[in-house]
Amino acid sequence: MNDQLIIGGRAFTSRLFLGTGKFGSNPIMKAAILSSGSELVTAALKRVEKGLEQENLLSTLELLKVNLLPNTSGARTAEEAIQCALLAREVFETDFLKLEIHPDPKYLMPDPVETLKAAEELVKLGFTVLPYIHADPVICKRLEDVGTAAVMPLGAPIGSNQGLVSRKFLEIIIEQSRVPVVVDAGIGRPSDAALAMEIGADAVLVNTAIAGAINPEKMASAFKKAVEAGREAYISGLDTLRSHAEASSPFTEFLDLL
Repeated sequence: MNDQLIIGGRAFTSRLFLGTGKFGSNPIMKAAILSSGSELVTAALKRVEKGLEQENLLSTLELLKVNLLPNTSGARTAEEAIQCALLAREVFETDFLKLEIHPDPKYLMPDPVETLKAAEELVKLGFTVLPYIHADPVICKRLEDVGTAAVMPLGAPIGSNQGLVSRKFLEIIIEQSRVPVVVDAGIGRPSDAALAMEIGADAVLVNTAIAGAINPEKMASAFKKAVEAGREAYISGLDTLRSHAEASSPFTEFLDLL
């Protein structure tokens, strides 16, 4: 079955995207990426300033032949995000961009006003924009209308591992969206990723839950299987919930024969 995910004209077989922060070393990160089967990984622009570390990160990712999704993490305004994006296009040689603007250092909540403003400008500049945003159906539609290639609503605060706290709103976003929906942030367990796929998300992005595991390589493999299982369940058509019991094998005719 051809079940590719298309974003910005690129086709992806894996629906598990990975963040590259928080890993203990580049070899550990490399093993986790390989184990996950992911074809799209994020790279933070703020690490560009760290010279050698950035060079090592880029050379490692180039060897893996994965697609890069630079992000603007650390930007507090639309203006800062646009500056980061232009730098990213030069350094990473890609128009793909995860747009992140979060001025609040405690909860890292995305700023919807600045995100929308930056997205509109970046689309005009030719970027393939994947904005990280609240699980807000209204702002997701506004972002889609200005031409973003996908939307990336949060499941819970970044790095919290709380799972799909915003599930009810994610379901509305998925129902209404004409662009791929990638659930980002808060996914702490493989079961969270499976649930996101079961409710119809097109992909999930995971970082902390894998990088913070005792064995990141094995955890990446677990997430891979969970995403595949969730997707398979979704496209197979999940049965509806019922408030009353319903016997899987009706037995009344059998009783009538007694």
